[in-house]
This record gives sequence, structure tokens and C-alpha cells, in this order.
Amino acid sequence: MTDGTAAIREHYGSAGLTERLKSALGSVAADGQPLTIDELAPLDQFHVRGMRSLAAMFGCNVTGVDLSPAFIDAAKYLTARSGLSGRVSFQPGDALQLPFEVAEFDVLFLQHVSMNIRDRAALYNEVARVLKPGGRLAIYDLVFRQGEVVYPVPWARDAFTSFLLSEPDTRTALEEAGFTPIVWRDDTEPALEWFKETMGGSPPNGLNLSVVMGPEMREMTLNLARNLREGRLGVLFAVLRRD
Repeated sequence: MTDGTAAIREHYGSAGLTERLKSALGSVAADGQPLTIDELAPLDQFHVRGMRSLAAMFGCNVTGVDLSPAFIDAAKYLTARSGLSGRVSFQPGDALQLPFEVAEFDVLFLQHVSMNIRDRAALYNEVARVLKPGGRLAIYDLVFRQGEVVYPVPWARDAFTSFLLSEPDTRTALEEAGFTPIVWRDDTEPALEWFKETMGGSPPNGLNLSVVMGPEMREMTLNLARNLREGRLGVLFAVLRRD
């Protein structure tokens, strides 16, 4: 990731993040006491339609990668609080130069990742490199549709670090990298329904993603919902096989 890397890292590089999380979670349980994934969700689920908890739901081993050291530290802390450190590990890394061997993984999941990466061909080729032949790539991502995107949004404060691709161009890039679609679905309408259900309130303990991203987070989230509602963006869910 070379285009705007420093700005992207700064966007997610919130100083003192883990300490803020510890303080905020004090309203739920004392530091060191276990927390459920549902209790942690208001602080660690950025994604449209909410919680994705692979290790807890399916009992699999998960390795997470993030460009931001602050997010890695926070992820390790939250994972320990939820009792999942034996199944889940994290390390800092660049999605275009993953710190893994060839054909190391059975499944790879990209969830709201590619919008910060200009070189989509390099991303998908790197994913193909670390997946076993016949392995699966799951994608839950935003795609460009039409018009001008309204900023700020959760992944970018302006267009400088936002690299959205249309759905047809996304499919072409994936197929050129050696992937065959198994499931290809427009999840925009379910996403909009989710926004309707969730935007009206906040958890009773007051926890929300502003603790992580700052006071702009509500505006970012409202703008994302607006971009989906007005047809500027869409939500793509896909599962593909590595040939």
C-alpha cells in the first residue's frame, strides 16, 4: 500500500486507543474481568450490519492483519478480555505485502478493506498468493455506483485515501487474479434496513465508536448511510474460489 499510506495510518492511528477502551469498558466490568463479544461489540464492530465474530461463532483459528499498530494493540487487548487469545492472533502488516508464506490459509476474509487500497490488482494477487489452491476468499465491501461520494466516511475523511471501485470492475479484478465467484450478492438493501434499526439509539452503557475514532464518527456513519441510500455506494457480499 503506497498511495496515501501515511494518511491512512494516521486516520486509524488513534493515540492512546487501548487506554481509552479500558476506561470506557469500566462502565461494563472492571479491567481484567472477562467480557462477552456482545458487550464488546459497540467498540469493536465498525462494519455495516454489525458483528462478525468468526472464532467465537465457528471455533476456527483466526489471524488478523492491520496497518495501524494502535488497532493491533487494541485488538489484542479486546481479544484477551473476550477469552479468545488462544484462537485469535494479530500482527501489523501491509495488505499488499502480507507477512505469510505461500498457500498458508484455507480462507481469507476482506471486510471493509479495499476502499483504502488503490492497487486492487496487487491486493487480490497477494490474497491469491497466501490462499491454498481451492481456498475461499470472502468479501464484504463497499463498491462505487454513481455521483460524488459524501465525506467524511468511516474509512476516509476525504477522497485522498478513498479508492472505491465499481462492482463490475471489482469482479474483473478478482477474476484476473485467479478467483471464480461462487456467491455474488448485492447486500445494499439489508444494509439500509440495518441502519434504520441501529441509528436511532445507542447502547444503554453509552459505549460507541466515537471512543475509537473521535467525535466525527457519528457524522461519518450518517454519511455512509446517506451514500448508500442515495445510490452513490453499494454493499457487495461475495465468496470466491482460488483456482
